[in-house]
Amino acid sequence: MAAAATAALCVLYPALPASADEVRDAQWFIEYLSLDQAHQITRGTGVSVAIVDTGISPHRDLARNLKQGTDTSPGGDGTGQSDANGHGTRMAGLVAAHGRAGNSGAVGVAPDASLIPVRAAGKEPNGLGVPAGIKWAASSGADVISVSGSVPRSRELNASIDAAARVDSVVVAAAGNKSEDLNMAFPAALPDVLAVGAIDRNGDVAKFSITDPKVGICAPGVDMVTTDLHDKYAKGQGTSQATAIVSGAAALVRAKFPELSAPEVIHRLTATAKDNGPPGRDDQCGYGVLDIVKALTAEVPPLDPSAGAGSGSAAPTVGGSVSAGASAPTGSEPSAGASPSTESSSSAVPVLAGIGAAVIALGAVLALLVRRRRRSETSPPLA
Repeated sequence: MAAAATAALCVLYPALPASADEVRDAQWFIEYLSLDQAHQITRGTGVSVAIVDTGISPHRDLARNLKQGTDTSPGGDGTGQSDANGHGTRMAGLVAAHGRAGNSGAVGVAPDASLIPVRAAGKEPNGLGVPAGIKWAASSGADVISVSGSVPRSRELNASIDAAARVDSVVVAAAGNKSEDLNMAFPAALPDVLAVGAIDRNGDVAKFSITDPKVGICAPGVDMVTTDLHDKYAKGQGTSQATAIVSGAAALVRAKFPELSAPEVIHRLTATAKDNGPPGRDDQCGYGVLDIVKALTAEVPPLDPSAGAGSGSAAPTVGGSVSAGASAPTGSEPSAGASPSTESSSSAVPVLAGIGAAVIALGAVLALLVRRRRRSETSPPLA
């Protein structure tokens, strides 16, 4: 990952032995995002999320969802189920931790989604394996690809995002942290990628969150309690954490609306976001703050075919409920209340309108066929 991101990624959370019930109580985003209500609609069953990061350790709150992945880091050879840094394990917990009986342990946004670990960086992350990791995730049929990191722009990176778009994977990436850079991170700045900024528990834009016209949406990213190495838990902040939250939300949308293409999934997330700044789109949170329940229930106008995908997609005002067919880090113990430093990772990672409705309809059919084929032919193997 970029030099600044690399330095921050190497800062390890002190893992703390908080009790499991304290962990769940400290996950403030559960209530903020009304996850209990969302999980009555869907928990992400049947959807796979690739975590392109430092690998995923088989934490007891992740083990049921953890599948075999790969290692694309320099010299890497493995299934991605190891994590010397801890960053990937922490992001995985926010996406799809399933917790344990009695509402104990950590829970993620999509607790029944599958986690595909793509170890693109090791203990000293340099991000050289990220483009290959994204491409591998796409070819393996990942429904969502989560990149909580930043890497230099390159032909290989561009090609990996193009590959993901061709197979209809939703790519979500961190906009970046001001402590590392003042410019939008890559791959978040690329077309076909949903760039994510961060908010705090009051709904205010986090001071560290990059401001840029390419930001598409914001999500909780401050004081985020999640899984850590050695079956422990940690707290951190950054646009990395916000990216993991949005990746989990994308998984829920894909589970609820399996017919939607990747651009349509992104459109549904941004069209239902809560406007939290000046009226309309802004450079801090794009279309607003993630509203998962609304993304799963609202009537959403069709995606403007001239808008494309990613953070630039149009997001008109939405209506009421939808019918079934409508379209950084210093760790601390969750109970201690310590203020973590910004985690990095950078955060850390058109159809012409005049062609006519027939072509648009054909595109929708083709997208559905691609998704059905990917679901049936490329399901990740069990761990």
